[in-house]
Amino acid sequence: MSKGTAVITGAGQGIGKGIAERLAKDGFAVVLGDVNKEVLEGAVYEFENAGYQVASLVGDVTKPEDQKALVQQAVDSFGSVDVFVNNAGIAHVGPVLELQPKNLDLLFKVNVFGVVYGIQAAAEQMKKQPSGGKIINACSIAGHQSFPMMGLYSATKFAVRGFTQAAAKELAKDHITVNAYCPGIVGTGMWERIDDAMTKYQGTKKGEAFNQAVESIALGRSERPEDIANFVSFLASSDSDYITGQSVLVDGGIVFN
Repeated sequence: MSKGTAVITGAGQGIGKGIAERLAKDGFAVVLGDVNKEVLEGAVYEFENAGYQVASLVGDVTKPEDQKALVQQAVDSFGSVDVFVNNAGIAHVGPVLELQPKNLDLLFKVNVFGVVYGIQAAAEQMKKQPSGGKIINACSIAGHQSFPMMGLYSATKFAVRGFTQAAAKELAKDHITVNAYCPGIVGTGMWERIDDAMTKYQGTKKGEAFNQAVESIALGRSERPEDIANFVSFLASSDSDYITGQSVLVDGGIVFN
C-alpha cells in the first residue's frame, strides 16, 4: 500500500535521485521533476525497472507555472501531494568582489525563487487535503555559516532558511510542516564543479579542494546521497510530525550549532 505521493525537484541525478529512490523504497509513489530531459528519462527508466510507482515532468523550478504543473502531474497520476522536496539547486564559486549581475540573478532564481515557487505550488494543493502535507527544502551547511569563495551560494541558502521558518509558521494551521536538510561535502557533480572553480581561483590542484574539505569532517569521510536521503526519509514520515521550521545539519560534523 502506498504511503502517499512524494514530489522531488532536481530528481534526475545526484542528491535528488538518491532522495527519490529512498522515498520510493519507503513506499511512496514518486514524481520526479528535472530541467534536464535526458537524465530525467534515465532515472524514470531505472525506477520503472525497479518496480516503483513513478511519474515525471520536465520543468524549470524558476518558473511558477512549471512548479504548478509538477504538482498537477502528481495529482493526476496518484491523487495527492503528501511530500514535496524542493531539492533543485546550483552552486557558484567566486570572490564577492567579482560577482556579476548574471551570477546573482541565476543563483537567486534557482535556489531561492525556485524554493518559494515550490512551496507555493505544494501548499496550494496540500491545503485541499485533510491530512495536509510535508514540504522539505534543500538548504546547506552554507546556510548556517558562510565560507570564502561561496558568499553568493551561502546567501541563497540563508534565504532558504528564512523562507523555511516563515512558511512553517504560516502553514502550521493547515497541517503542513516545512523543514530543510543541510548537507555538507557531498561527492556529486556539484562538488566537482566547485573543485574546478577552486582550482581556477586558488591555484589548487584538481581534487585538492575537495580532499581538504573532507579532511575537516569529524566523521572522516565525504557525504553520500543516501546520507541525506535517510534524513529526508525521516522528515517525510509520520515520525517527524512534531517538527517544523527547522534546517537541520546533516554534514558528518563540519558546522556545529
